[in-house]
Order: sequence, then C-alpha cells, then structure tokens
Amino acid sequence: MKKIRFLDTSFRDGFQSVIGARVITADFIPALEAAVEAGINHMEVGGGARFQSPYFYCQEDAFDSMDLIRKTVGPDVNLQTLARGINVVGLSSQSSDIINLHAKLFKKHGITTIRNFDALNDVRNLEFSGRCIYDNELHHQVAITLMGLPPGMQDTYPHSAKFYCDMLEKILENKLPFHSLCFKDASGTCTPQVIKDTVKRSREILDAAGMKDIPIEMHTHDTAAMAVACYMAALEGGAEIIDLSMRPMSGGTGQPDILTMWHAFKGTEYTLDIDYEKILKAESVFEECMSKYMLPPEAKETNPLITLSPMPGGALTANTQMMRDTKCLHLFPEVIKAMREVVERGGSGTSVTPVSQFYFQQAFANVTQGPWKKITDGYGKMVLGYFGRTPSTPDPEIVKLAAEQLGLEPTTEDPRLLNDKDSSLGIAAQEAKLKANNLPVTEENIFILACCEDKGLAFLQGNAPLGVRYADDESEQKGTKVSKSANGSGAYTVTVNGRAYHVVVGPAGAAPAATSVTSAAPAAPAAPASASGNEIRTPLPGTVLRVVAEVGQSIKAGDEIIIIESMKMEQPIKADADGVVQSINVDTGDTVEADQVIAVI
Repeated sequence: MKKIRFLDTSFRDGFQSVIGARVITADFIPALEAAVEAGINHMEVGGGARFQSPYFYCQEDAFDSMDLIRKTVGPDVNLQTLARGINVVGLSSQSSDIINLHAKLFKKHGITTIRNFDALNDVRNLEFSGRCIYDNELHHQVAITLMGLPPGMQDTYPHSAKFYCDMLEKILENKLPFHSLCFKDASGTCTPQVIKDTVKRSREILDAAGMKDIPIEMHTHDTAAMAVACYMAALEGGAEIIDLSMRPMSGGTGQPDILTMWHAFKGTEYTLDIDYEKILKAESVFEECMSKYMLPPEAKETNPLITLSPMPGGALTANTQMMRDTKCLHLFPEVIKAMREVVERGGSGTSVTPVSQFYFQQAFANVTQGPWKKITDGYGKMVLGYFGRTPSTPDPEIVKLAAEQLGLEPTTEDPRLLNDKDSSLGIAAQEAKLKANNLPVTEENIFILACCEDKGLAFLQGNAPLGVRYADDESEQKGTKVSKSANGSGAYTVTVNGRAYHVVVGPAGAAPAATSVTSAAPAAPAAPASASGNEIRTPLPGTVLRVVAEVGQSIKAGDEIIIIESMKMEQPIKADADGVVQSINVDTGDTVEADQVIAVI
C-alpha cells in the first residue's frame, strides 16, 4: 500500500472557505491540540485571508495568532502558510523590501513552510518572492494555479495541461529554488483528466531535470463535487501529497474530509497513515469548538454554477459574508453569472486571490451599475498589465475602457519593479505613517500597514471593528443587541428592532455631547426626500469607510463626500453639483444600501 501524505487545511483554508476566515484563535486551540494528539503533523494555519481577517474582523494580531498556534502544537509540527507571490498576504502587490520582510517575519513567528503562487502564473511574480522564502530558510513550495475555463472560450491554451507544464518549464529555466511543487485549483473546476495529464508530465519534467526528490502536491476544493475524483487523478499521475480538512471545515467550498478520503482509498493501492478513531475524536472536538459560529449554507452545498463561472471556495464565502454585511446577498447568483464574461474578457487569469476578487468586484459592478459602466481599480490594473502578464490577451475594448477610466497606460514592466519606484510603498513609507500616528515602529507594524492599509492602521489605533458572525446572529437581529464597535473606546452600536444607533458612552455624571447619539443605517429605510437641496445617493451597497465632507462645507461637483467599501474595494461617493453640504446622513462604520441618501447639498 502506498501511504499518501496530506496537509490538514482546517485551520486556514477551511476557515477561509467555510466561514470567510472570521474566527477567533482562542476558540480553536482545543481543536489544534486534538489534531496533534491524533497524529496530524502538517497543518496550514495562516496566510491568505487568515492574515488580513484577524485585523479586519477579529480584533486580533495575526502574528500573535501564529505565536499561540506554534506554542500549542509544539516544535515538531510543520506549520504552513499561503502567500500570493508579490502580493504576499495582501490584496495589493508590494515592493521588494516588504516581500522579503514577509518571509523574515513568518519564520520569526513559527512558520516552517510557505506555499507561494501567482494568480496570473507570471514567473516574474514568483521569482523574487520565492527566493526570499528560500533564502530565509523556509520550505518553499512553489505553486502553479489551475482553473477550468468557462464554456465557449476561443483560446483554450490557457489552463490546459500543456499551459501548466510550460509554466513549470519556465520556473526551471529561471532557476527558481523550491523544495516542493503544488498544483493549486482554488475553484475546484479543473477536470480530473487535465489534472492527471498535468501531474504525469510534470513528474517526467522534474525527473529529467534531476529533481526526483521534489514531491508534487495537489490542492483543490469540493465546491463542484469533483475533489475526490481530482485527487485520485493526481495520485494516478504521480502526486504524493493532497490537501484535506476536518469536519465542520470540510466538504463543500472546502477540501474533502480526511475520513472521506481515507474511505475512498479502500480497495485501491493508496491509503492514509491515520488512526480513524483518533481523527474522529479530533473532528468531534473541532465541531464543538466551532459550534457557536454561523456556517453559511452555501459553504456546504454543491454548486454546479462554479464550473461555468469559477469562484474559489476561499473567496465564495468571504464574498457572501460581505454581501450579508451589506444586505445584498440576493445579488449573488447574478454576480456569479456575470463572472463568465469578466473572466474571458480579462485575460483568463486563474480565479484565485487576488484575481478572483478582481473578477467578483467587476462582475458586482456590472450587475449593480450596468455592464462595463465602471471599471474597478483591481480589474482595470490587471488588464493594463500592472499585476503581470495575463495568460491570454485581454479584450482590447476593455483595455481601452480601463485606460480611460483609470487614467493609466498599459504596461509590460515587471510589477515588483514598478512598486519599487512608488514612494507610497515600502518600509520607509510605513515607518513614516507609524510615526505620524504616534505608533510603535516595529517590523510587524510596518508589515501590518503595508498589507492591511487603512484597516491595519485602525487596528493599531485600537479602532478595529468586530465582524465575527455567530450562529445566533440572525435571531438576535429581531431583538435588542449591543455590539462593541471599538476596543475600549466607549462607542457602541445598539440595534433595536432592526434599527441601529451609534452611541458614545461617557463617564458617569458627564454632560453628554450634542452628537452623542446619531442614527445609523444598516436596516433603516433611506432618508426622506429633502424639501430643498440635492440628495446624494450611493450607487451600490457597502460600509462607510470615511466621511470626507462636513456640514456647512462648500463643495464643487466631483468633490468626494464619503468613501464606502464594497466587496473589498473603495468607492468614492461624489457631489454631482456645486453647493453647500446641508446634511451628512451616515457615519463611519455604517452599512448603506444601494440608492440610499447619504447627504444633501
């Protein structure tokens, strides 16, 4: 029997794929202990969305989380994280010094292996980031990203077995050092036959290059219910390692369960070297740990639409969670449908973060604002070449629209070298920002600001919101709920019968400020029409990130009034006429709905 090694993804991709990565570290420590007790010695515990999410939603420091995890599992367990090439663990690409700092800090905080991928499969984006991982004495697992193409596409070379094997040849030609190779299908849409052909030929390429000791690992998701078949195909092609998860973070948008795969191997030449009963016990502990969290129903479903519009499991629930936050979940089927055109016209980059988010944002804009009326920042920069070379040539019409709307010219320059020229990026820029805000200048804080930007700054200032969604959230919305909105600030959001109010609580006996209570608007109807003045409305739902204008301020048409965040992209809401601001109807942190009045001028 051939014993197949596996990576347990429960504590990173499991969290990201099933509950949008919003989980408090202390809540799953008993499950980590149980996993170690069950003999699991290779775990994915960070990177990807599990770096940003602690700062964005959990009021936690991801570095503290890594330290606690390493302390819990002991020194011998192989702890792995996920990196996005020159984006490292953010949605934006970084300068060289931040890319190197990523590897240095993750090693410092207990990580032993980093899987490194680029969504465009541009070797330039893997070369420097991979060398940083390797040079910092971490296990560098280089990854080639896979995806099934939507039907009807004319150019079928991208995402064929030949395309993936050509990518491996380019990695070898660049003499990029790596310890293992992963084929990463984040959407679970690559077919078993393509996977088998890819792995088989890649094994031949590695062996011919004198790299017989380089193991091949396969990663996929069960969103389209093909994961077990794909793993069997990968093993038949010569893969040695597969990615699995534990209940309740397995199946659906996640990876197949360890026990499911163990069972599927019966009667074959393969097996997992596990104690079934110990894994069963560990899963029971894990289920108990996660029982208070809301498991979105879409995370546990088979979704055949994903084969037509590839959406990664790790992004699907993150997006649906954000759509729940902004009360637009009903738009999800339309957005997924709109992704088909967005993928083809955008150059067929692999639908994995950050490109999957660019696809979803553009599809969301096409649904909410009209097809191609608004080219989103990430998608536009991608088709213009600012993140690297796309596998196929983007639609010239879309490239033209992007250049016009973003005010940028197409480029073929190395994205990392472009970033090195940008004075707003890099260690020095983050140091200056920390000093300007009277915050400690540490390597960790520098990296947090670089990767998390304004939300990272809010965390460091103690103003990060708590966005964890618990199982009883839905029922509580009909009652009265108080949720703290900032770390010890005395500011609270109080929800009464579905209407939210922002309340600032001062010391006993202190006179309340005139603005101590202001109406917020998560569930409130839009403001009534003004008897005089021009109403400014939001074109799409989102969360108020910043209020730019002030009541009484004279403004001109085109001036920004507020900035909202919608599906991880910033959207300025601007005045459409000259005038004086009569009222601002929202506050920072409020949820706004499409067509809601946010100001009157």
